[in-house]
Amino acid sequence: MCVVCGCADAGKSGSTVGGHVHAHGLGQAHGHEHGHGHDHGHPHAHPHGVALDHSHVQVDPQRGDLHFGAGAARVSVPGMSQARAVRLEADILGQNKRIALSNRQHFAAHGVTALNLVSSPGSGKTTLLCATIDALRHRAPALPVSVIEGDQQTSFDADRIRATGAPAIQVNTGKGCHLDAPMVAEAFARLHSHGHAHDHTQDHSHPHLHPQPGHDTQPAARSLLFIENVGNLVCPAMWDLGEDSKVVILSVTEGEDKPLKYPDMFAAASLMLLNKIDLLPHLRFDRQRCIAMARRVNPAIEVIELSATTGEGMQAWLQWLLQRVVPQRAPSAEALQRVAELEAALLAARRAAGMPPAPTPIPTPTPSS
Repeated sequence: MCVVCGCADAGKSGSTVGGHVHAHGLGQAHGHEHGHGHDHGHPHAHPHGVALDHSHVQVDPQRGDLHFGAGAARVSVPGMSQARAVRLEADILGQNKRIALSNRQHFAAHGVTALNLVSSPGSGKTTLLCATIDALRHRAPALPVSVIEGDQQTSFDADRIRATGAPAIQVNTGKGCHLDAPMVAEAFARLHSHGHAHDHTQDHSHPHLHPQPGHDTQPAARSLLFIENVGNLVCPAMWDLGEDSKVVILSVTEGEDKPLKYPDMFAAASLMLLNKIDLLPHLRFDRQRCIAMARRVNPAIEVIELSATTGEGMQAWLQWLLQRVVPQRAPSAEALQRVAELEAALLAARRAAGMPPAPTPIPTPTPSS
């Protein structure tokens, strides 16, 4: 069970409604009505002998609708107080943020712009990503592009990416509903670079913080890393992977109300790609209403309308991407020293856990003068 996200483990018995697992069995109704006018500030008896604490539940007095995200934790977890859920979230996300910071510094030191692509399943993420890689090959042929693919199972999407010629690593999360920073760190270490695969059996006990034989001593070329997250408009919103930006893809087949139904995701994103606009003639979809809803949640969000199938709007998307991978000066000596310390700490942690040393995927540039 993902306690932080509030979604239930699929292996547990019981149904899930709004993040609350009903312990009395899948689809079984309560069998009685609660009096919505009384105070829910205390646990009351359930007909099956289960004490229910509704102190954190907001109830609509007219309709009886329930809002389980009204408490301090903004999520309901069976058997767990709001205070404990808040503490657990702080611990888990705090550790993730520390690794995300390390990822972000590592990406910056190696000239990598990382983008976290998030959406619901079926939005067209992978199709758009394949079309983007092909378009970048013509628009910016010298730009290295690589992909980390997230799914619960299979390597279908990574195989599609590899077919374009771009290196890709599949990350399967099992019952997990999102990628996290440690997963991305591990996957990034295994990506191909400079047209060849790293030999993962060799000893990388020293960080690559000096020019390597045969490598140009100029700053490393900027490169683009796409992280395609697990299809989910809820959980990935709160997990920092060390990315430069979150890009949310919403297809017109999903309905224009999604930004208000799933506000955390749209609040966390820098850009909304409104995909599959070639289907608009066949749908009842109000694009302006959708954009207005997204900007109610996030006034600063940028919007690009496109179709990965017809290519409409792709030039605006490519321009947005290329603005984020313009060449930059090499990092300072202080930044490189910090990267060395982080990589040494990571190496020590891997050895303590009995894991093999991880390679550094891209050679580090020399410090700027």
